[in-house]
Amino acid sequence: MSSKISIIIPTYNEADAVVGLINYLKNNSGNLIAEIIISDGGSSDGTVAKALQAGALALNAPQKGRAPQMNFGALQATGNILYFVHADTFPPESFTTDIITALQQGYECGRYRTKFNSNKLLLKMNAFFTRFNWFICYGGDQTFFITQQLFTALNGYNTSFVIMEEYDLTARAIQQSRYKIFNKPALVSARKYDGRSWWQVQMANRKAVQLFKKGVSQEIIKMQYQKMLG
Repeated sequence: MSSKISIIIPTYNEADAVVGLINYLKNNSGNLIAEIIISDGGSSDGTVAKALQAGALALNAPQKGRAPQMNFGALQATGNILYFVHADTFPPESFTTDIITALQQGYECGRYRTKFNSNKLLLKMNAFFTRFNWFICYGGDQTFFITQQLFTALNGYNTSFVIMEEYDLTARAIQQSRYKIFNKPALVSARKYDGRSWWQVQMANRKAVQLFKKGVSQEIIKMQYQKMLG
């Protein structure tokens, strides 16, 4: 059976970004995409309508939140490979062949490195370290592919998570499969740094990881993270 990739994009008020991303993914699909699924969390800016017009399967998820939205998208997927992409991230043009080649080499999940859409030196430094298999790099900004079979075996994203759900799934997937880090970057938006210092974002990320590893509740981690970001 030939492999097909189902792209899943969780959204919430991403009308400004989603059409360009959908068109980019379609133009670089190489006929290897089963569908592009927009799993929306109740946007009020026309995200769903614009995604439908762009040719995606755009659906309102029954529950808002990145974990339940991505799980809902996965349930609609017909491909045997799931590819989770943030609305403000563009994978390399070769993403479909990269993923298929990785699967043929025995990898069941993986991601790209990061390249921010910014020339700031500190962000270039951040991007450099995403080549390493470190827990701090398990977020979803670099996109994430996983076989449908492995995703199902892991019961998908943990819907009790309100933050760091992507770190959790990646960590669990790595324990049961081979994990590929592509020697290429995905282009990631630097909008998280808008109005915030580099140091402020790094300290918030570091605190969230520390609390996560200590087993602190999701609600406290999210509260601390949001407080530190201001």
